[in-house]
Amino acid sequence: MIKDYDHLFKLVIIGNSGVGKSSLLLRFSDDQFNESYLTTIGVDFRFRTLPIDQKQVKLQIWDTAGQERFRTITSAYYKGADGIVMVYDVTSENSFQDIDKFWISEVESYAEKNVELLLIGNKSDLEKQVSTQTAQEYAKSKNMEFFECSAKTSDSVQQAFLTLARKLMNKKEQLNKPKQYAPQGGSTQPRQNQSLSNRNNVQKQDKGCC
Repeated sequence: MIKDYDHLFKLVIIGNSGVGKSSLLLRFSDDQFNESYLTTIGVDFRFRTLPIDQKQVKLQIWDTAGQERFRTITSAYYKGADGIVMVYDVTSENSFQDIDKFWISEVESYAEKNVELLLIGNKSDLEKQVSTQTAQEYAKSKNMEFFECSAKTSDSVQQAFLTLARKLMNKKEQLNKPKQYAPQGGSTQPRQNQSLSNRNNVQKQDKGCC
């Protein structure tokens, strides 16, 4: 079967219940918004393929439930994740504090050590209780990309996921690049040319003996 993509990455969306994780995913995957979107029960996932730098990047995005009773279920889905999207509600100080109090430790406990992190402040169309500067500084301290988005208006949603996808693609392609090793002795002369040079030197020495 021929693949319709160049790269496949698994993303997991986490955060408190009610911050808009499912709405963000629906907006990103289908460009839709539903005011009465139901709370996720357990885990849901969607696919979206993006063209990035003439490559097809396929994202498998897992939407996890934020309720306490589902956390033991969703922890299994961290395994093999290339990127983690942590979402808080800009109108809820508590949802932002829980990123540091709970969700970061979840990532550290269950996710791969080299996983890429993205912090999203959702509902940016509403009055904020968490300042942009506070969230930016926190994201920087944890080496995370940061965006304020609105699933309702679609503001910055595509850009946020595209930034993470591009970062993952660049990292993978960098790792897959063949390493360049200098020959012993520090010479960068190609091996074939070195052999020719050695052969010429031998011929010159032979002529000198005649």
